[in-house]
Amino acid sequence: MPIISMFYGIIIRMYLIDNKHHNTPHIHAKYAEFEASIAIDEGEILAGKLPKKQLRLVQAWIELHKDELIADWEISISGENPYKIKPL
Repeated sequence: MPIISMFYGIIIRMYLIDNKHHNTPHIHAKYAEFEASIAIDEGEILAGKLPKKQLRLVQAWIELHKDELIADWEISISGENPYKIKPL
């Protein structure tokens, strides 16, 4: 589960070969004791929970880096490590 970015105490990961659980391109965001799977296309929570403020930060970051995230998704579902992406 490589870390692809970190900002404001939020850790963003993309798991390798993780297209079977949610079957949609997504990331995993962790903040303190909260963790959520968030879809790349719409930014909605697929599973878990994040505080509202941190969720908005993650959604803004996703919007800024959507193309890079989709490229990383393609790389990670093939079993390779995704590239790091700049934080907010």
